Amino acid sequence: MSVLPEIVAGAGVVADHLHRHHRDLRARLVSAGALLLRGFDVGGADGLAAAIRALSGEPLTYTEQSSPRSVISGGIYTSTEYPPAATIPLHNEMSYQAVWPRTLFFHCVTPPDTLGATPLASVHAVHELVDPDVRAEFVRRRWLVARNYGADIGLRWNTAFGTDSRAEVERFCAAGGLRARWTGPDGEGLATTAVRDAVHHHPVTGLPLWFNHVVIFHESSLPAEIREVLRESYGPDGFPNNAFYGDGGVIPDDVVAHLRQCYRRATVRFDYQPDDLLIVDNMAVAHGREPFTGPRRVAVGMAEPSA
Repeated sequence: MSVLPEIVAGAGVVADHLHRHHRDLRARLVSAGALLLRGFDVGGADGLAAAIRALSGEPLTYTEQSSPRSVISGGIYTSTEYPPAATIPLHNEMSYQAVWPRTLFFHCVTPPDTLGATPLASVHAVHELVDPDVRAEFVRRRWLVARNYGADIGLRWNTAFGTDSRAEVERFCAAGGLRARWTGPDGEGLATTAVRDAVHHHPVTGLPLWFNHVVIFHESSLPAEIREVLRESYGPDGFPNNAFYGDGGVIPDDVVAHLRQCYRRATVRFDYQPDDLLIVDNMAVAHGREPFTGPRRVAVGMAEPSA
């Protein structure tokens, strides 16, 4: 993998550039893992959608979402709407699902005053940094994603799945390998679990990848005071998101701390400039978000379902 991200400087409408140089940019994206197109005119939400279509086809709908965000237009969304002081750990988008987007697009509409980068890390590099015994344990046992959609914690299930139909949610869960259970006195909540692989291989390069949501979903990634309150209020199975070994065993905090350190060692960052367009190979590169000050407006889109 070359320098991450590889900067592509130019001028003019970015969708036109992506269309004209489609084959070269696709090859460079595989080689680098992420491209930063700088100096181009993106053209707002419609221009971002056009850029996605030029390189990757139709933008995808964000379904079974794990974080709050709003629709800007069609398949274009706001970036995760967490408070500016919050750090979002590195992760691969939707790696907890049976199908995920292969390519991500981040358009910097307004850069922050300080920090606010989208840090990146090669997940092949992360894989190589993980202790071989830890890797082997996850390969053998896989990992389990547990999610709760309640009236007072996390996202509501109709927000996460984009529908008010329980039957439609049940069909989605069955198709995606999720075990679903309606919860609460009136069945207004939803709990889901699924067992996924922790290590995948890149469909083009064949490289092994640390591709999962273990760190970002594990309860130890919550601030200590919030973790304690949630555990006391809802019990160990009541967190909005959590990660276990695939057989249901608890993943020790020190194992997750080790994984977190592997991401840190592989992380690179850059500062956004207005109208930057960051394109990420979602299977090759993890992304996160630094805390920030100032307005920071980043629009995002996804494309190319994995299956």
